[in-house]
Amino acid sequence: MSDPTTTVTSATSDGARTDAGQAPTGQDLLWPPAFDAAIFDFDGTIAESGGIWLDVDKDFLARRGLAYTPEFTIELSTLGFAEGAQFVVDRYHLDEDPADICREWNEIGERLYRDRVRLRPGAEAYLRRLRALGVPIALATTNAPGVIDATRAHIDVDGLFDVRVHGIEVARSKHFPDIYEEAARRLGVRVDRCVVFEDIVPGLRAAMSVGALGCGVRSNDPTQDPDALRALADAWVDDWTQVVPR
Repeated sequence: MSDPTTTVTSATSDGARTDAGQAPTGQDLLWPPAFDAAIFDFDGTIAESGGIWLDVDKDFLARRGLAYTPEFTIELSTLGFAEGAQFVVDRYHLDEDPADICREWNEIGERLYRDRVRLRPGAEAYLRRLRALGVPIALATTNAPGVIDATRAHIDVDGLFDVRVHGIEVARSKHFPDIYEEAARRLGVRVDRCVVFEDIVPGLRAAMSVGALGCGVRSNDPTQDPDALRALADAWVDDWTQVVPR
């Protein structure tokens, strides 16, 4: 595995790549883009959707007479639907089929995402600026495909991303780098020449463990630990509107 400080590239102001002996850090990494490809998480990172799953989690547990704790949402945030459903069945000893739980989550998620989810201010502008420079972009999300598809009325999910990788398409959760490695593979770029944008510590740590640059993103999710995320990250986004200089 290559050291990302020696394998990333930098870019000139017109987007042309130049070899760099050392990786830019912080804001300099993000613009001009000092990477060959970008991989984005969805919930909380580029989309205002964290509150939706918080509501879903609380309602799901309440219907079964179970108490909610923030740790429940934190754990599920790294898991795909199938793995998350099995986790819930095992943890709470539920006499339910995980497939039925997945269907329940998908139905609720698709309805709420269709009505409520929008991209965070400035996120779409940054994605389009990267595309204008020819930087390939992947979406790496634990959401099921139908949930992301439900946002099409408000979000150009087909036009913004070159590829999409969903949690059900890889073997392991975001505690492991599988989804980021698969995204890089589909983009045709080495993972250690990518930057991964994430709002959760396990995901960012997993991506960085295989050489990707990591950019932490502050979200409005109350379960996020921004201090831990920022301490881990190579770069940080507080506000997408401030990433690209005006």
